[in-house]
Amino acid sequence: MQLPTLILVTDDTLIQQQIHAHFRKTFHLEMCNNLEDCYVVCRERSIDSILVDLRFLISGGHQEDQLLELIQKTVPDAEIIMLSEAECPEVLERRATCHNILLIKGFDSEAELLLEIDSCLNPEEEVVATKALAMTSSYAAAPETKTHSHHSSSMSVGHEIQDPTELSGIARSFETNSHEMKIMLNELEIAAQHDVTVLLIGETGSGKTYLSRLVHDVSPRRDEPFLNVACGALPNDLIESELFGHVRGAFTSAHADKDGKFLAAGKGTVLLDEIDVLGPEQQVKLLRVIETGEFEPVGSNKTYVNQARLVVASNMDLQPLVEQGKFRPDLYYRLNMLKFDVLPLRRRKADIITLAHDFVRQMSKKHKIHIESIDDEFMEALHSYPWPGNVRELENVIRRAVIYCREGVLRKENLPSHILMGQIGPTNDPSVIINQKQNDSERLGDQVAVTEKDLIEQALFKNNYSRTNTAKTLGISRVTLYNKMKKYGMNTKK
Repeated sequence: MQLPTLILVTDDTLIQQQIHAHFRKTFHLEMCNNLEDCYVVCRERSIDSILVDLRFLISGGHQEDQLLELIQKTVPDAEIIMLSEAECPEVLERRATCHNILLIKGFDSEAELLLEIDSCLNPEEEVVATKALAMTSSYAAAPETKTHSHHSSSMSVGHEIQDPTELSGIARSFETNSHEMKIMLNELEIAAQHDVTVLLIGETGSGKTYLSRLVHDVSPRRDEPFLNVACGALPNDLIESELFGHVRGAFTSAHADKDGKFLAAGKGTVLLDEIDVLGPEQQVKLLRVIETGEFEPVGSNKTYVNQARLVVASNMDLQPLVEQGKFRPDLYYRLNMLKFDVLPLRRRKADIITLAHDFVRQMSKKHKIHIESIDDEFMEALHSYPWPGNVRELENVIRRAVIYCREGVLRKENLPSHILMGQIGPTNDPSVIINQKQNDSERLGDQVAVTEKDLIEQALFKNNYSRTNTAKTLGISRVTLYNKMKKYGMNTKK
């Protein structure tokens, strides 16, 4: 029986030895030191799988991206697996997500790496991978199926549909490819197990409500009620009544006693969204609830003890409000002890494609519209847009695209014009100027409204993480850029 051919592209001799020892009985192995040699081999013979080691790149990944495109055109049916560091260059991550390449990022040990590769090359053994591994499926309106299909057809016709692996827990239910987000989610899951108040900070639409629900679902309180209080949607004089309840006659419209959310939740969870709108007196009462659990309904002298767990959320950082005298310092420091930042979608762009697939699947089923495939230009347009409305905006855009889809293929023409033109809506982040017409000489001294870190991150993104080009754009030396990246805790290993 002839073994399938696997090309290993790496100059790491240790990896070569381990792959050879592990797969020599199941694959005919070809060793290449670089992608140029791999391309030559692919032109000469039939190839089943290619494993490419793209760690420790000294460039932005553009040359590797071009070679991968040539290889995919030469052997369109070959399975390609990329190994990268935890922070993969943007251009290569886009290649992986948009062109059906499996990506293994930031493995901790050789044993974990071999397990990951096994799960890619041997799906029939049902080895579950833990990184971003794609699976193809169809978006028919029929019930969802979860089948692995690693040897799919060429991507020249369109972008094949992906089906996510079913996982559990906060770090898995809130699916993300961002290393920074994964660390935050793991810490949040630990906090969820304890009776502590959690503060979530994130832009509108970034997923704070969904995360709050996950905190409740993985906690010991999961069988109790989960109540959401949108503080920003309530008149200021009714917030206290909504939280603490009131007795009959407490105010003009109080015709009967009413339990507030703290009593109604029992031993469950209460989400206080847009906590920044609370007035000084309400902040004092909330601080008392957090510290002692005690409160009185409006118009009552009877003291109750809150048994619910609090999750507090805001779409803006609270520290500037403290400095402006709009938020109590003691409440701020009490909440800030367990503060979790939910990154905006533009800072975890690798999640856009995964979320888009999920929303297409949901919307096609909900609206009974058959979606066969997604055009590459559709995904590239989604990937280029900075999403000031975050996940919620992406969901609504996908809903619209599915409704207007014809012939079962999602194309860029199905997207709203502002997405295609890069016209960015309102946002409270001044650094969101990507895709807008602007002066190309973005030097550090000219951008007063944008913090230095934000400007560097933006310039890196626009230059596909080439530090040489980024330094030129910012008008600083490459060494200075490296030192600033190191100062701000940014990844300097690319």
